Amino acid sequence: MRIPRALTTALLALATAFAAPAAPASAAGENAVENYVALGDSYSSGTGAGDYSDVLCTRSGNAYPARWARLSAPASFTFAACGGAKIPDVLNNQVRYLDGSTTLVSISIGGNDSGFASIMLTCMLSSQATCEQRLDEAADYARNELPRELDALYATIRDRAPNAEVVVVGYPYLYKEGGFCLSMGSGKRTAINDGADVLNQVIAGRAAAAGFAFADARPAFAGHEICTSDPWISSTNIHPTAEGHEKGYLPAFSAAVS
Repeated sequence: MRIPRALTTALLALATAFAAPAAPASAAGENAVENYVALGDSYSSGTGAGDYSDVLCTRSGNAYPARWARLSAPASFTFAACGGAKIPDVLNNQVRYLDGSTTLVSISIGGNDSGFASIMLTCMLSSQATCEQRLDEAADYARNELPRELDALYATIRDRAPNAEVVVVGYPYLYKEGGFCLSMGSGKRTAINDGADVLNQVIAGRAAAAGFAFADARPAFAGHEICTSDPWISSTNIHPTAEGHEKGYLPAFSAAVS
């Protein structure tokens, strides 16, 4: 059963409003020089944004973490996000870069755990009913299993980086709804965006419970989804372009950093 869009938005706003401060003011509030570590999956590494420093992980100099680091000039920047990463990958390969000197952490995670890649392929190649079935399965996972997995991950991040401000970055809507779109029919596009609502609601709720900030990418990308006249998401690889990171993700992330 899908949550109505208006109710989802209200619940997300409520969860975000009650998020506790991520770190003491002495550690992250007035410190202009930060030690920044970027964790997460392809939406943080910059898959599809070009200018890769690491092809295997598709780490891009155009991705929002690298852009923020160039603009803010932290004392150190560790770009650990890797395309295709799931929660176990972050725990096994990425959190080791965190320590007591880390003052800022960003992370996007949960999409691959929910089966993002296979769902998109199913929705592109299969029927509306099959697409919706896969999305419903992913929503069940997001509601029933993902919360405890995120809780364990967020607890590990806090344990390893006790002085860090942590910003959890959400996922944008991928498609414009309504009207004709060569890439995908209207019903599938709406169903995929509904799935994004469920995923973002769960992620935002668990971020708030951990005392982390949540950067909502949906408003930042509004009007620039696939099927719009000026898309910031590629219809080929279903990831934000370099422009999407610059004009969508970077402002959303920057606004969430205290």
